[in-house]
Amino acid sequence: MEMQTHTLKPRLSFWQLWNMSFGFFGIQFGFALQNVNTSRIFATLGTSMDDLALCWLAAPVTGLLVQPVIGYLSDNTWHPTWGRRRPFFFLGAVLAATALFLMPNSMTVWMAVAVLWLMDASINVSMEPFRAFVGDKLDTSQQTAGFAMQTFLIGCGAVIASLLPIVFTNYLGVSNVPVGGAVPDSVRYAFYVGGAAFILAVTWTVFSSTELPPADLDRFQAQRKHSRNFGVALREIIGGFAHMPKTMVQLAFVQFFTWVALFALWIYTGAAISDNVYGTTDPLSAGYQEAGNWVGVMFAMYNGVSALAAFVLPVLARATSRKACHAVCLAIGGLSLASMFFIHDKYALMLPMIGVGLAWASVLTMPYAILAAALPANRMGYYMGLFNFFVVIPQVVSGLVLGWFTKHLFGNHAVFTLVLGGASMVIAAVLALFVTDRTERAGR
Repeated sequence: MEMQTHTLKPRLSFWQLWNMSFGFFGIQFGFALQNVNTSRIFATLGTSMDDLALCWLAAPVTGLLVQPVIGYLSDNTWHPTWGRRRPFFFLGAVLAATALFLMPNSMTVWMAVAVLWLMDASINVSMEPFRAFVGDKLDTSQQTAGFAMQTFLIGCGAVIASLLPIVFTNYLGVSNVPVGGAVPDSVRYAFYVGGAAFILAVTWTVFSSTELPPADLDRFQAQRKHSRNFGVALREIIGGFAHMPKTMVQLAFVQFFTWVALFALWIYTGAAISDNVYGTTDPLSAGYQEAGNWVGVMFAMYNGVSALAAFVLPVLARATSRKACHAVCLAIGGLSLASMFFIHDKYALMLPMIGVGLAWASVLTMPYAILAAALPANRMGYYMGLFNFFVVIPQVVSGLVLGWFTKHLFGNHAVFTLVLGGASMVIAAVLALFVTDRTERAGR
């Protein structure tokens, strides 16, 4: 595939990078609350262990449908006031905040699944244009720093959001006990705060940042009219698969094994430590709900590490290479995830979360920085959306098979599923070494 020449763009200051990325602080409230508490909500409402992963399928399937479409639409959007990506930031934020208020008030499993579908779709509408936003506004030499800023703010938002249930329980005296099969008040209030933070942070970016107009506005307008034809749009969205850059294909394999591991982490950590540390598998027991709160602390740890690592990784990448840096981080993360099998003390679980946090920082930074340099500027949003297929497909596969593995191979001991996830991340580390990074070839 022939690449377009990337024009030199103005170098942005620290605070300009901060403003354009700050929306991710709020977006991560949504994702962190979802990752920490969704399995807990499903289990509280009566979902069995082997059905947990199936219930989670709503999230990745939504991304599979939404991401490339939103990317394509944002590529073909321009408004002199609102710009290209910012309308999608704001619309997604309104819908996601609504879903965050609804999720903890679900009274049945299927209601929770439906709201998860809405929540994930809405978060994706806001999130994916943020990736393209970096490619739009930053020169190649500053893109790693731009994605690192996003990673830092993602980590900060996730730390706060992950700790909200235990803060409400331990410091504000809010009940952490499910009454009548309903979600505990500590979780409900956490989601309310998350909804407010989501929309406020995204609104900050919408009104504090500007966007660069298309280089040739007349040509862009003509192409946009052409793209509004449904048949043309559908052909272009589907046809992009056949023209993916080589780097994107290589990264797809890395992403597949990485996200199998992450999906296992998010779905099964609560059940794993409830069984392995607290000695219970009953979702309505006090121990299970306490384990749910502790998962928030663990996830706050790995997100906090990722926030700090975000500014170290670009330095390591320059000293070695981006793919080598990514490979090392993934290997450390995979081994850390698998090590949870041997840990039966809740405080000792903080140690592997350091390794997972290092891997998470790299997952949020390096693949996108490598990819952005390999994409045509006029289709940045579409290809960033298409790249999400390789985040979503492994989650769909995991949703279909991890429940069976957990029940039939692991005897419903979810900690073994975490070991499987760790092995998958180590495979991703090996594959990362074979990725072609265009900036390395260009000597930049």
